[in-house]
Amino acid sequence: MGQDLFEQFPEAHARFEAANDLLGFALTDLMFGTGGDPEAESEALKQTDVTQPALYVHSLAVMAILASQGIAPDMTAGHSLGEYSALAAAGAITFEAGLQAVRLRGQLMAGAGDKRPGTMAAILGMDDADVEAVCADATESNTSLAQPANFNAAGQVVISGDVDAVQRAMALAETRGARKVIALPVSGAFHSPLMQDARDGLADGLASLAIHTPRCPVYLNVTAKPSTDPEEIRTRLLEQLTAPVRWSQTLQHMSADGATRFVEVGAGRVLSGLVKRTLGRRTETATYGKAVEVAALADTA
Repeated sequence: MGQDLFEQFPEAHARFEAANDLLGFALTDLMFGTGGDPEAESEALKQTDVTQPALYVHSLAVMAILASQGIAPDMTAGHSLGEYSALAAAGAITFEAGLQAVRLRGQLMAGAGDKRPGTMAAILGMDDADVEAVCADATESNTSLAQPANFNAAGQVVISGDVDAVQRAMALAETRGARKVIALPVSGAFHSPLMQDARDGLADGLASLAIHTPRCPVYLNVTAKPSTDPEEIRTRLLEQLTAPVRWSQTLQHMSADGATRFVEVGAGRVLSGLVKRTLGRRTETATYGKAVEVAALADTA
């Protein structure tokens, strides 16, 4: 994960080394599997308190390379954790401050998942409103709840909550015509009220996070709308832990505001697929998580 960037680009190398120093452990060993125990390192990388810093550093390593070549976004957005990368890419937070925040976020979310175990599931082939109704019907007051967590694209919604409520929602979705229902292998019920302890803990960390006016609009998960207001950004980052990620609505607003090319700088290709699913297959996308892809972007930008 990111090793080719580390080895081929000095800007990426500097980002990874800075992350190791700031975190106080060799994140690169876990990301690259070079610490002497690849199996244990792979398992560690799957834990959200490590996954979150790793994804953040990977994205910002790519952005550092692009910035060195004069390439900058006109607007940014990130899915869940990616919102921190989007803010750093827009200059609203520093790389270092963002890394400390996502490390804390990951630790708090892991702790919340241990304290109140939950789960998540993907519901495919149902309208957003129908998924919301399924979750409402599966919820039993405040003792067992399910709610939409990610509105990823039309006909693709992830739900989150207590295990029994999510299982009821999955069964209801199947009986009400969902094309497919998939249980997700996650360590907690992210973007749901089960993350309230994490939200409470993150409040102090975000209160001290220096947030500057971004160079370009940042589209926020909670509202799906752009903001350049540091205090609104701070508020929405906190709300994001227990509120749904409105990704499909975010993409629609970005497109309406003039976005014509979407560049994904993370470690995967999922978001580029969601762009085409939401805005149409002809929408121009590019994915740059590997060194060869970053070089190609620099040649064509």
